[in-house]
Amino acid sequence: MGILLTGGIVVTAADTYPADVRLEGEKITAIGRNIAQDGDEPVNVAGCYLFPGGIDPHTHFDLPIGDMRTADSFASGSKAALIGGTTTIIDYATQFKGESLATGLTNWHALARDNCYTDYGFHMAITDWNDTIAREMKELVEEHGISSFKLYMAYKNVLQVDDGALLSAFRAAAGCGAILCLHCENGDVIDTLVRQSIGQGRTEPRYHAVSRPALVEEEATRRAILLAKMADAPLYVVHLTCAGALTAVEEAKRAGLPVYAETCPQYLLLDESYYEQAGFESAKYVISPPLRNRANQPVLWQGLTNHMLDTVATDHCSFHFSGQKDLGLHDFSKIPNGMPGVETRLSLLYTYGVAGGRINLNQFVALTATNAAKVFGLYPRKGTIAVGSDADITVWDPCYEGIISAQTQAQRVDYSPFEGFVQKGRAKYVYLRGRLAAGEGQLIASQADGQYLQRSPFRTGIL
Repeated sequence: MGILLTGGIVVTAADTYPADVRLEGEKITAIGRNIAQDGDEPVNVAGCYLFPGGIDPHTHFDLPIGDMRTADSFASGSKAALIGGTTTIIDYATQFKGESLATGLTNWHALARDNCYTDYGFHMAITDWNDTIAREMKELVEEHGISSFKLYMAYKNVLQVDDGALLSAFRAAAGCGAILCLHCENGDVIDTLVRQSIGQGRTEPRYHAVSRPALVEEEATRRAILLAKMADAPLYVVHLTCAGALTAVEEAKRAGLPVYAETCPQYLLLDESYYEQAGFESAKYVISPPLRNRANQPVLWQGLTNHMLDTVATDHCSFHFSGQKDLGLHDFSKIPNGMPGVETRLSLLYTYGVAGGRINLNQFVALTATNAAKVFGLYPRKGTIAVGSDADITVWDPCYEGIISAQTQAQRVDYSPFEGFVQKGRAKYVYLRGRLAAGEGQLIASQADGQYLQRSPFRTGIL
């Protein structure tokens, strides 16, 4: 016996068409008309779009930062993701100083196992490069299905690696079928600017943005692209925010280099004016890279429409305003960087992208699911609606209207950066591998049975 979604409009990255979709077990078994079988359970989804379940390729759940952890665990974060229409997350497992990659991976499996309501995979963040890491990277690709690794060009003396390590990592990745994800900001320059600001008594949250100007992102992005080119390796630029960095990516793409880039809803919809709020309120928006001048937003939207930006992720890294962010009440450099967003990603991009006339439905699907699945070795199991693919389907009600508020969110954090934003459309039903898991803003799944996803090695020419 299967489930038959009837009367909806199927939307993939390439096509939009009316069709029924039949789910049986964990897979999509038929698409079309007159596909019902005896005993099927019909579900009327007339007037709704059928999107492949969203894939958020950039989350930080249960991440330790000094003596604290992010507000959202794998349980609360994945619940919020599922309610918002995302059925797969790829979180950043992290190797801290002195650890092996295997230790970092073991730690993250312990956090996620039996706690994740969505399916999940891991990137592996490398913060301590040494002679054994290249061998470990190969082992993670071949034995654990981890085909992407992250390095930081920022956070000096904590996470940042030097250019020599970056070049070595690019070469190792190219040799073992992996792609590097880079946080592109010049950490050395930022460190100097932060110390200057603090020394001059400029300690308010707004100086976080002043100490991380767009030029440090543009410079690091260009440097990362050149290092990747030297190593003949692919590159994925995370959370791109500004016109200068996007220009660097565009030049690389037009030159035929395997360079990919993501942006996030906060950079499409929020701007540096949020740092001018009274008191300490602007600490809610202390993220890295920071919010930019509003002039960058139309450039980023254009990047989405002309395929220069490949994915819209969240960089969900939530900290409570009270009790965590306020550790930096008298020193912006002590404010933990990050904000929530995994629950509102699809609704924001639909409202201000599709309904706002900036992107079409097929681009919406590509940016929220298909491209991430292709870049990170999950396609066609995930990221599309096709016979044989996992039955991850978000039934989208385009007629819903509401207001985003921390009072109604599932994210376990005490504020929403998008408080008061209008929302048009939401997930009416969310199916994870053929089971109804969420809908109408509520969790339906009774247990956290998300599966760990071993991903295929990176392949060139995927987009």
